[in-house]
Amino acid sequence: MIKPQYIISFLLFFPFLLIQTTIIPLLAIDTVIPDLILILLVYYSITQGQIYGSILGFIYGFLFDIITGSLLGSAMIAKTFAGFAAGYFSSENKQDQYLISYNFALIVMLSSFIDSTISAFFASLNFTSNIFMIFFKYALLPAIYTSAIALMGMIFYPKKRLF
Repeated sequence: MIKPQYIISFLLFFPFLLIQTTIIPLLAIDTVIPDLILILLVYYSITQGQIYGSILGFIYGFLFDIITGSLLGSAMIAKTFAGFAAGYFSSENKQDQYLISYNFALIVMLSSFIDSTISAFFASLNFTSNIFMIFFKYALLPAIYTSAIALMGMIFYPKKRLF
């Protein structure tokens, strides 16, 4: 029997993808945009566990690659590792501490950094570029921007769980 939260986490991907591809590019600072799908992935990785986060990251990345037409496998691998890393913070005893406090933004930053670093590797296979500039522009800045958006989202996080 499939749990309802598994179906909800799958169905929430599509509105987040729609926002990610239509509205979020309007918030771009130069070429840096936050990743809403990653924030959703981190939330479910913390609440459901590391294995679930890895599998969900794989599914989210695969669907993102298929729907957006990006390099097949790049987002899939990046989000799988990001979900795996965020799942380390899954603990029933400390779950509320990770979701309500500023720790959630730090976990999002760590996961986003992993996701962006792997994505940057696939996106910039041009080896004539400066590796530190690629690291800074395509990995660190998106991680900071995504965690800032997650930090703002914590304001609207309900004290009681919805799901």
